[in-house]
Amino acid sequence: MTDYKLNNLNLSKLEKQVSIPKYNRSNIKTGIVHVGIGGFHRAHQAYYTDKLLSDESIKDWGICGVALLDFDTKIYNVLKEQDGLYTLVVKELDGTLTKSIIGAITEYMFAPENPMQVIEKMASPEVKIISLTITEGGYNYNEATKTFNFENPLIQHDLKNPQAPKTIFGYLTQAFKLRKERGLLGCTVQSCDNVQGNGHVAKEMILSYVKAVEPELVSWIEANVSFPNSMVDRITPATSPSDITGLLETSGIDDVWPVVCEPFHQWVIEDDFIAGRPAWETVGAQFVKDVVPYEKMKLSLLNAGHSVLGILGALIGYSTIDEAANNPEISAFLKSFMDKEVTPILGNLEGVNLEKYKESLLQRFGNIYIKDQIDRICSESSAKFPIFVLPTVNAQLKQNGPIEYAAFVVAAWAIYSLGVNETGDELVVKDAMKTILNEKAIASKENPKAFLEIESVFGKIKDSAEFVDIYTNSYNNIVEHGVEKCVMEMYNKD
Repeated sequence: MTDYKLNNLNLSKLEKQVSIPKYNRSNIKTGIVHVGIGGFHRAHQAYYTDKLLSDESIKDWGICGVALLDFDTKIYNVLKEQDGLYTLVVKELDGTLTKSIIGAITEYMFAPENPMQVIEKMASPEVKIISLTITEGGYNYNEATKTFNFENPLIQHDLKNPQAPKTIFGYLTQAFKLRKERGLLGCTVQSCDNVQGNGHVAKEMILSYVKAVEPELVSWIEANVSFPNSMVDRITPATSPSDITGLLETSGIDDVWPVVCEPFHQWVIEDDFIAGRPAWETVGAQFVKDVVPYEKMKLSLLNAGHSVLGILGALIGYSTIDEAANNPEISAFLKSFMDKEVTPILGNLEGVNLEKYKESLLQRFGNIYIKDQIDRICSESSAKFPIFVLPTVNAQLKQNGPIEYAAFVVAAWAIYSLGVNETGDELVVKDAMKTILNEKAIASKENPKAFLEIESVFGKIKDSAEFVDIYTNSYNNIVEHGVEKCVMEMYNKD
């Protein structure tokens, strides 16, 4: 089998080995600027858009992918070398691989290299949507104060250097300013991150920043920019070296950074696009009036479930999510958490079979071919727990409901933050708040409540005597008996 470097020149030569774009990419105009072109965007939004573009009458919705951070140099260089092309490898439950080359990213920019180029692209009249996958922490939201964090050093930089920003807030502010000055129409900012009410949060945080730097721009944004909420769902693990070599050996595709994912995908979107939108509903997306119930379900079950499996699995010594999900004790713990603590606070989910959804999650988590790395799932837990786990705790506390399982996971996270698992091996803790997490974790060995004093993460939860009591007991039990024995006793007791 001949090997071919993935690029436009070789695309037609790969048609026998793999599905390729059927449309002429050179005829596609950029209608979407997407910030954050990592694996999830390429497995999800770009995947839907690629399917849409297969209708050759549609030419206005190509994607310009923006690599925002210095850290993103590699993905930018890969897309540049491969003409924006990449291979999407779907790992089916039976182990088979479904491969396709995605062509929806027709432009690519590296923001640190040329900030004004990105700002001009965002302000372009042909761009109708600026979409985001900037991670939960990218919204710069302080959980304790419920406000925008102006103390962030990158925000401080943007305040002093408006023409050379480093954050999404600086870029959007300058792009909106140009649109207003040039008399152009507004656009839609579409969050695709795992944040409940992601559109509302994006709007609130952006307006908070704009009020500080360009207050006269606020009324224009409120009148000319829409911020639809959305729920996104597709498990997309980090690409491994074996994924790259396997693709080359089986298909002859020399792709430096393919994307691997599960077969399941879902996209529920609030239909609020001020400047027009692609007909994503024709390729499987769902447009609704209210996304909140779907978001709450997904964040509280799937994303929280991932954190449960990740933290508990890491302490036991597992390296992948499927190992944790296929441990009978951990699986039973997760099921009890979902049934007893999460389900009662979700309310009425019209048209959703919740029991079937929870069953599907356990199956998806246990997919032995996905091999989602636990250290990826546990990364940036300080941004994830306030969104995925703590809302369940707070809702249950308000109604005097059960919190034992969630408190146990928080206690496990405190122990995880010491950086050592139960077998004595080092844990690689990847978190913007790693230092303070570790300091409080060390202090918790004497007083477990110390971990809850990180107010930007936990808010006022330390003031709940009920939570602190259950959390402290869980902490001490894990230290004394280990995770597996503790979880076994918990669900057997129930």
